[in-house]
Amino acid sequence: MTDISNRAYENTAPQTRQQVVDTYFMEHRAKLVDIAAYLDRIDRGQGDLPADIRDIAFRKAINVLTDGGTFRARRILELFSDFSTELPQSAEGMKGAAGAVALDGTANTGNLTVGGAS
Repeated sequence: MTDISNRAYENTAPQTRQQVVDTYFMEHRAKLVDIAAYLDRIDRGQGDLPADIRDIAFRKAINVLTDGGTFRARRILELFSDFSTELPQSAEGMKGAAGAVALDGTANTGNLTVGGAS
């Protein structure tokens, strides 16, 4: 990840901060309620949640939102991005993208293993 100074980041939006809040608050309030409902559903679910890279990445992304740093959207996208250049040996058993990868390049998501052997 390239480090870009805060100075280059400031004052690049065409709207004032107040205009951004006035324009987008309700939309993003609803998204936060959606996220809270998703986490509540996980909490109410039956059984244990095994180590699932999607859940781990999701919770790390929530921490990025509140860490006070800049470029939050970029850093969250990087959490969910697969930067591996290796092609899987076989696509057998893969039904689609997992949406997140482990730091070692694999993502064990229940019945789906992405980036490594299944």
